[in-house]
Amino acid sequence: MGRFTQRLGLLLCLSVGSTPVLADDLVSILDLAMQNDPTLKQAEAQYQSRHTLLEQGRALLMPSVALQGSTTRQTTGLAGNMSFRPGQNSHGYRLNLTQALFNLSAWYSYQSARQSDQAGAIAFAAQEQNLIIRVATAYFNVLRALDDLDTRRQEEEAAQRQFEQTRQREEVGLIAITEVYESQAAYDLSRNNTIIAEDTLSSRYEALEAITGQPHPNVEVLREDFPIVNPEGTMESWTQQAMDSNLALTAARYNLEAQRINLKARKADHLPTIALQGGYNHNVTAGSQSADGTSRFAGAIDGTTLAVSINIPLYSGGGVQARRRAAEYDVVAQQEALNLTRRQTTQDVRNIFRRVNTDVLVISQRQQAITSAQSALEAIEVGYEVGTRNIVDVLQARQQLFVALRNYSDAKYNYVIDTLALKQQTGLLTPQDILDLNQWLETEPVTAP
Repeated sequence: MGRFTQRLGLLLCLSVGSTPVLADDLVSILDLAMQNDPTLKQAEAQYQSRHTLLEQGRALLMPSVALQGSTTRQTTGLAGNMSFRPGQNSHGYRLNLTQALFNLSAWYSYQSARQSDQAGAIAFAAQEQNLIIRVATAYFNVLRALDDLDTRRQEEEAAQRQFEQTRQREEVGLIAITEVYESQAAYDLSRNNTIIAEDTLSSRYEALEAITGQPHPNVEVLREDFPIVNPEGTMESWTQQAMDSNLALTAARYNLEAQRINLKARKADHLPTIALQGGYNHNVTAGSQSADGTSRFAGAIDGTTLAVSINIPLYSGGGVQARRRAAEYDVVAQQEALNLTRRQTTQDVRNIFRRVNTDVLVISQRQQAITSAQSALEAIEVGYEVGTRNIVDVLQARQQLFVALRNYSDAKYNYVIDTLALKQQTGLLTPQDILDLNQWLETEPVTAP
């Protein structure tokens, strides 16, 4: 894992190890996700695979050593009476060493691999940041679904009470049967919405489990006094911060530099290469007998060689020129990729900055909407009792109140996720943000239905 994950592990140990866990909070779930999330594990394996390209590039500049050996058996005999016995064995081995003295193409290829490796490390760090966003989104979507289910059940209970009261009043002749039908329709609809909300909550729990590999029936909830504040600084300051530290943008810069250096390597493919070559050989020649029975020479011979070789490419069917043109196009493509990433990052950070500020305003207005809807419902209920309002007015007012409660809940969780997304876009998102956010979760568990 990268330095980002190592830092997360340290922070988690300091945080989780110091307090008993009564329910699954954001930190403990993120810790599990870091260990079990398949997407992150896949990204890590891909980074480690790309990291070997650096070692492969370095290998072209390092010495290479090879050992060769051979053995030969020679036999002689009269025609038609050939046999492997008696026979003579000869054997030997050779140790070769080659060291590049001048290979500009290999050198540039290695430097290009170093830039690509940096881009890969940053891309992996971006995946770690993305995991934080995915975990936070899944976690607060569970809380969002819990709040939604809670209001749906309250609305169902209120609709049921209204239906029973209306039916009782109709039975004694105080109201018409149409009001009973209106109340029953409202109750049936609220019951249907509760069933849908229960299914949605189960799906949200499943989405969280898919990241960590474990169920989380107990989760901590966000405190009511969680601070809702505007982000510090201006839009331009956040945009500039993103230009300096956005991970996708930084990785794109490294990839562009890697392609530029790779172009140098391809231009150097037509240059001479110089190498130092050395060798040691040991050969043992077996003796043999001639037809008249006399022995021939046998013995061991040792030898060494040391040479400097030069290789000058002259023509390879146009392959060198084709690879150079391909590298030129790759530079252009990566430059445009960088431009696209820069524009997309600018657009994203500005949109998210505006969205966070809008979230603050929306939350404030939706708090006021709850107060207004509550007051309106109370007034309409009084009017219904004295006969100036009908049952439809009551049902609509109650529905508006619960809609306002759900809208407020949505706005609150949107704000939390958007603030994390803003830090992600600027490259400032760290595990400390999760630890800080975790302090605003209630310690009392909420159990899944």
